[in-house]
Amino acid sequence: MPDVSPTKWHLAHTTWFFETFILKKFVPGYRSEIPEYAYLFNSYYNAAGDMHRRDLRGLISRPTVREAQRYRASIDSHIDTLLFDADEKLLDDIEPILVLGRHHEQQHQELLITDIKHVFAQNPLYPVFRAGRARHSARAQERTATPTRRGPYRFVDFEEATVAIGHDGRGFAYDNEGPRHQALIPAFSLASRPVTNGDYIAFIEDNGYRRPEFWLSLGWMTVNEQRWQAPLYWTKHNGAWWHFTLSGFRPVDESEPVTHVSYFEADAYANWAGARLPTEFEWERAALDCPIDGNFVEDELFHPAPMAVASAVSAEKTAQDEDLHQMFGDVWEWTRSAYSPYPGYRAAPGALGEYNGKFMCNQYVLRGGSCATSRSHIRRTYRNFFQPEKRWQFTGIRLARDPE
Repeated sequence: MPDVSPTKWHLAHTTWFFETFILKKFVPGYRSEIPEYAYLFNSYYNAAGDMHRRDLRGLISRPTVREAQRYRASIDSHIDTLLFDADEKLLDDIEPILVLGRHHEQQHQELLITDIKHVFAQNPLYPVFRAGRARHSARAQERTATPTRRGPYRFVDFEEATVAIGHDGRGFAYDNEGPRHQALIPAFSLASRPVTNGDYIAFIEDNGYRRPEFWLSLGWMTVNEQRWQAPLYWTKHNGAWWHFTLSGFRPVDESEPVTHVSYFEADAYANWAGARLPTEFEWERAALDCPIDGNFVEDELFHPAPMAVASAVSAEKTAQDEDLHQMFGDVWEWTRSAYSPYPGYRAAPGALGEYNGKFMCNQYVLRGGSCATSRSHIRRTYRNFFQPEKRWQFTGIRLARDPE
């Protein structure tokens, strides 16, 4: 699949980022040891030069993994030397790019998980990336040992309000999270939890994939062209739904949040359920007082977990927080908001200005992070984005509705 890159490519690309945007800029006379790496490991930065085709990355047999690791070690060493010798002014110039590079690397660490899963899923032997949950961290075991709530979701009501949307400038944020601005958000209701596998199976069994009245026109065309009948990685086995996970091929747990669904599927399910997807502004408003806690990559489940009572999150929880579950972690939640610039947004000049701004077309915003996202990477204002047909990420659904 064109979206999936080899593991060693991610390692080499994140290394290329530091070499290109720090060493080549701040080290006088710097010359790459292997100039061809600039072509192989540039992703989409047109201002940085030509690049290898994304859909052909899997054909790159050289450099080897060991050579990619040597490349990383060499660039790390050069960066260490540069920082050690730099004066205060130079450090001030380097710091924002270095911090951006670290967050960029966290994004690729998430892609490592999702890309490995997609590659393994093509193998009929169903390889196991990490064995069952018994080997996971104490925190993860505590979370999954908590009894699950299998009842229907409720809707939490929010009154009309004018809310500050976007990052407030404290700490790191991507440029697409600003400028911070005021947004009028009409009254709405948000589901108390994500849609589960059990919820979604009811949609499937009601012929949801064969009823065009629920689907956007482009979604209906995609469903028929791709012959979708269920979320990605699902298959019927002896009359029951099974799916491939990073801990192997196993039965679908109806209490887990449904994942690997496209925007088209999320929207069709919402229509079937008599609801809709939230806007990103509704989602951000609802999340303002919710603690950023949940099933993240640090828990090493590498899979959405059933809804559980959060463990020791924050003494600042409110009654509203108790009503909204799994706002962060587990699954990225599709919103109905097109990925577009906030009022006053301007992309930065040069190649780094291509990081977010040039993708603001034909994509939808997702919020909240997933089981493959780092806890230290996510924010309430974080705007992820994908094309509506994409579903290899841990993407899921939370419903919203208008006042009755």
